[in-house]
Amino acid sequence: MSATPTKTRTASPRAASTRKTGVREQAAQTTRDNILKAATKVFARYGYEGGSVEKISKAAKSFDRMIYYYFGSKEGLFIEVLEETYRRMNDAESKLDLATDKPIEALQAVIRFVVSYYRKNPEFITLLNTENLHKGKHISKSMRAREYSSPAIEMIRRVLESGQAQGLFRKDVSARDVYLLIAATGYFYMSNRHTLSAFLGEDLETPDALAHWETFVIDSVLRTVAPGPHLPKGKAAAAA
Repeated sequence: MSATPTKTRTASPRAASTRKTGVREQAAQTTRDNILKAATKVFARYGYEGGSVEKISKAAKSFDRMIYYYFGSKEGLFIEVLEETYRRMNDAESKLDLATDKPIEALQAVIRFVVSYYRKNPEFITLLNTENLHKGKHISKSMRAREYSSPAIEMIRRVLESGQAQGLFRKDVSARDVYLLIAATGYFYMSNRHTLSAFLGEDLETPDALAHWETFVIDSVLRTVAPGPHLPKGKAAAAA
């Protein structure tokens, strides 16, 4: 008796095509991600003008044409770098587990996070410095930029409302102003730490100096939101 021939099972053309498409899409996403990461480092180091397409493609081990393919232009790439920078901070903020029923502790946690984030992510500082030199003309073209400020302000708003309900915080202070106060004190210190260290004759990046500033910022913000006598609006400037 002759042996029954075995049938070899082959993948259908559709399945093979799907696999190939998936591989191509993954490779394309990897190339795009690599360019974005390289651009972040190059722009942070050289600024917008100095961060050339050639430097970025070399750092990404890619080609100039791929930058134009995925991002349209150098400006388009820079805008996405800024958006990604804000998004990463936004994602980190969203992981904060705040006990709003303990508003003082929650507000302290927000302040520590912001000050610490600026310290641990110097590229965030340098990229924003670069964009401010350009008067925000690139980020103003972003359709996503405002998405990333809203959660932080909303988080502070909930903490303030809890503290106000408990009589721990004054009622005439806004989440926007508290957000700006925290951001300003944390950002200015890290953005200008080198020149300030030279000007003051002390190293502002030592662990003790950083811990002291964090404590000072916390104390300043808590004093600002604390209930008590405050000058009526419009008279504070005259009294100064």
